[in-house]
Amino acid sequence: MLRMIAVRLATSVVTLLLASFFVFFAVQALPGDVAEQLLGQNATPEAVAALRDTLDLDTNVWARYLNWIAAAFTGDFGTSLVSGEAVSSIVWTAFSHSLLIAVPAIVVGITLSLLIGILTGARRGTATDSGLSVLALVAMSIPEFVVATVLVLTLAIAIPVFPAVVLRGPDATVGDLLPAVVLPAATLVIAMAAYVIRAMRSSTVDGLTTEYATTAALKGVPRRRVLWRHVAPTAVLPVLPVISINVAWLFGGVVVVESVFNYPGLGTLMIESVSNRDLPVLQAIAVLSALVYVTVNLVADLLALVADPRQRTLHQRHRRRTPAQAPAPAQEVPR
Repeated sequence: MLRMIAVRLATSVVTLLLASFFVFFAVQALPGDVAEQLLGQNATPEAVAALRDTLDLDTNVWARYLNWIAAAFTGDFGTSLVSGEAVSSIVWTAFSHSLLIAVPAIVVGITLSLLIGILTGARRGTATDSGLSVLALVAMSIPEFVVATVLVLTLAIAIPVFPAVVLRGPDATVGDLLPAVVLPAATLVIAMAAYVIRAMRSSTVDGLTTEYATTAALKGVPRRRVLWRHVAPTAVLPVLPVISINVAWLFGGVVVVESVFNYPGLGTLMIESVSNRDLPVLQAIAVLSALVYVTVNLVADLLALVADPRQRTLHQRHRRRTPAQAPAPAQEVPR
């Protein structure tokens, strides 16, 4: 198991290095001169040359990448071309704001989705199953900005319970943002829950038809005990990849939701960086998104290894079977 964890960690490091490589060179390959675009069309050649020297744009691109990746390992992503502040400080502030809506959405959304998925799977074919399945399909087919707009119209305008948008900028404190967290978090829960519910329902239905579940039911074990003690723990395992993908999407795909609510998070910062061509901030956001995606998938793999003994012994069984399955040496045919 330790060997498999080491392989997963090494794969994650390689993935992050490849992501940083492609992000850096993709940004460098953007058309146009960064100095000219920052200074505008009326800039003098001397000013453009001075800015190019300040941004170190005349240095070889490979040397710039090595310097950037070496500084990134220490947490130094450079300075913003727009504000002049440290990129790490700007990105961390926006990321902490995004965590305020992502963490409650993950905790509440995953818990409710798993429970609803188990409930619909256990009551397959009933009115409860049909109704909840239809609602899940409707939620899957509606874009996030439509869900956000409906929530704003109902809970911020028709019934003014929560604020419709955030009026403070990136300097907003946690106390300023807390009242405005509910509607974005609810939007993310609705957008994410539908996929997890469908996956958990299918896995629960498959688990209830297995031989061990049928045997336990025939022996007189109550159905509720069979469901929650024997079927549900194993039914969660195939859903872990779906959960990890949705959690990674929450951190990387909150752009639309944050834009609707004018929320000063990572998605809003990314849109502003693209508009202002703030390349250091854009590179840091891309690397941070890749780091979150790799970390979430790594945690899901480790949870699957801990919860499923078959995955821990898969390679051991393979090594044991290999000598027995090897073809026998050819015997000489007597002449």
